[in-house]
Amino acid sequence: MEFSLLGAALLAVAAVYAVIYWEAARGNAADCSKDLWDVALGSATAGLVTGRLAAMIIAGTNPLTNPGDILIVRSGVDTGWAAVGALVALAVISRRETVAVAAGLSAASLAGLGAWEAGCLVRDTCHGTVTELPWGISLGGSEIARHPVGIYTGLLFLLAALGVMWLKRRTQDPLLVAGFALAAVGAVRLATEPMRSALGSRPTGWYLAAIVVGLSVAVASRYRSQRAR
Repeated sequence: MEFSLLGAALLAVAAVYAVIYWEAARGNAADCSKDLWDVALGSATAGLVTGRLAAMIIAGTNPLTNPGDILIVRSGVDTGWAAVGALVALAVISRRETVAVAAGLSAASLAGLGAWEAGCLVRDTCHGTVTELPWGISLGGSEIARHPVGIYTGLLFLLAALGVMWLKRRTQDPLLVAGFALAAVGAVRLATEPMRSALGSRPTGWYLAAIVVGLSVAVASRYRSQRAR
């Protein structure tokens, strides 16, 4: 793993820890017995491995005959399958407390994604599609301005994390919080994806699925709460 990639990963881990610590001291709105930090690390690790395996298989590389390639994370991680792997791991680890744990980690997860995207400053990978906006940035040796899409995405994830933290103080419904957070992830990705310099097909379907599922869960939870009154 190259050092710039490691630096971005450390920023993400630090952001997750900071938000968990911050919320724990002020009421996390997670009525569960699980250690959220342990769940976060376990789920993230499972998601990373799942995404890497999926990327290898899609590229035609057999993980069984090339086990060493699993560690070459910079060669590609399928974000859609990584998200699925992380969510499945979260459900397995948290068991009967899945919804409460998901709500408890929602703001921290969004902050971690934001920090990872902001890590493009360390990796020098913020550049997106061409733009004429005054804050566009240029690749070394080029005068063509490009969208700092990594910075856009990082800021949007940060705003989403703050929104979830606010929502958690307004409601005690963990399913509503978890659904809103999932929809926010899909919305941020979908909004910024067109500004990325794509080398292959865009995972738009995954982002749309996150929005639909997240909003459906949130609306259903809200409707159920109103019916119970």
